[in-house]
Amino acid sequence: MIFDTHAHYDDERFDEDRDSLLKRLHQEGISYILNASASPESLGATMELAEKYPFVYAALGIHPHDAEKMNEEIMNKIRTLSKNDKVVAIGEIGLDYYYDNSPRDIQRYWFERQIELAKELRLPIIIHDRDAHEDTVNILKKTDVKQVGGIFHCFSGSAQMAMEMLKLNLYIAVGGAVTFKNARKTVEVVKAVPLEKLLVETDCPYLSPEPHRGKRNNSGYLVHIIRKIAEIKEISESEVAEITLMNAKKVFGLK
Repeated sequence: MIFDTHAHYDDERFDEDRDSLLKRLHQEGISYILNASASPESLGATMELAEKYPFVYAALGIHPHDAEKMNEEIMNKIRTLSKNDKVVAIGEIGLDYYYDNSPRDIQRYWFERQIELAKELRLPIIIHDRDAHEDTVNILKKTDVKQVGGIFHCFSGSAQMAMEMLKLNLYIAVGGAVTFKNARKTVEVVKAVPLEKLLVETDCPYLSPEPHRGKRNNSGYLVHIIRKIAEIKEISESEVAEITLMNAKKVFGLK
């Protein structure tokens, strides 16, 4: 039983086989999937997936790439949709200074606003942070995110930074990058963070793990991530799968 805590099955790359793939993955042991919205357009698509499949849950939020598209109408749409029990988080939200698809001041503004919305709704957040560690951490502390906690998605910081994030009631999510040959920093993070604060994710269709790097990712490839974590922690793969599943259910408030 495995919980994929970050996926994008609304992506067009799944258009040809989405239904058959999701059903097969569930039969093969992917017990739960969290589909994270990213754009205003993906809010509705994410809800459709969550309502169609009992094992799929939704996170609603606007990615920093699309921060410039944000407005009060979209905020109210997220607020309204989040009344649905299948919505278990606000995300993915955050900062991306690598691509800078939206001006940085606008990214920061809507990151803060969406954290405040999560606190209003009493939902955890899912954080996107690329090349923006300092501003991300400052905003998380400023907004007192500890009240709702959440997940540091695709964590790319140092082990020291990871330990600081645990103090903010955040879990560290590990994806395909941990299997890469140059994954020294991620391996150090996995060593440092207690298993009780780790989660596994794919970010599919992106970031496929070895040996599938470069191909379309899917939740079935989580076995490679779990295997690598087990190797680093020197424990069994079943223990990694079981505890990360329990962690995910805890952060999302699922029984």
